[in-house]
Amino acid sequence: MQKHIPVLLGAVLEALGDVQGKTIVDCTFGAGGYSRAFLDRGANVIAFDRDPNVVADADALGAEYGERFRFVPRAFSNIAELESPVDAIVFDLGISSMQIDIAERGFSFRADAPLDMRMEQNGISATDFIEKSTVAELANVLRDYGDVKKANVLARAIKEACPQTTFALRDLIHNPKDIAPVFQALRIAVNDEMGELERALAVVPDLLVAGGKCVCVTFHSLEDRVVKNTFRAWTTAPGDPRMPVVACAPFGLIKTALPGAAELQNNPRARSAHMRGVIKNGESA
Repeated sequence: MQKHIPVLLGAVLEALGDVQGKTIVDCTFGAGGYSRAFLDRGANVIAFDRDPNVVADADALGAEYGERFRFVPRAFSNIAELESPVDAIVFDLGISSMQIDIAERGFSFRADAPLDMRMEQNGISATDFIEKSTVAELANVLRDYGDVKKANVLARAIKEACPQTTFALRDLIHNPKDIAPVFQALRIAVNDEMGELERALAVVPDLLVAGGKCVCVTFHSLEDRVVKNTFRAWTTAPGDPRMPVVACAPFGLIKTALPGAAELQNNPRARSAHMRGVIKNGESA
């Protein structure tokens, strides 16, 4: 199993600047790499994650840092329930290396396992999703979330076979180039990843203090498009989309970043990562 390495951590820390004494929401705790880095720099951290497999790591971090760290074992769309404004909100999106590397989770087509794919390990599995969906609904998922070209043909084959395992699904896909996109599409649909992201971003402006920052690391074009379009709307003057990043806009852009050669060599899984950050306009406290 590959050791988890936080992607674009240096760029995220640079975008956030001095975090001493500030409160940061880590929306995707995972193995805790981002949270630990924030805590080591003097921040207070509220971390969210819906995957029950991360609870042990969160408990260990809580024992080490005490009251400066709080873990919420829920999906990050629940940041809407935070009671007080915060200084920064950080998203490290997509699937984690730990989820991919645990074969029985059913995320990877490189090992045979039940076709599960549930991040929360609750609700309907990928097999259940296929059983409940029509061919047309499956085709839309493959097309919208995987950019699969012959989505209708493949959706019909998947629906008719109703695969129970990762290898059974993999073996239905004759074009090797479609295997990863099909698995991605089903995973996104099973976990409502786009809906989660859109609901969370919708409440970010109200949760940030003036001068607060939102930083997102994305790993595929669907996530990045949602983040890019949302940030563009936030950094555009009301009523005039031709005038972005002006003083009367709610937010200003602060940084974008891609992994450099050294990071790619050290962590090949960073190759599709893209970081974007914005700052809420107004006088900070």
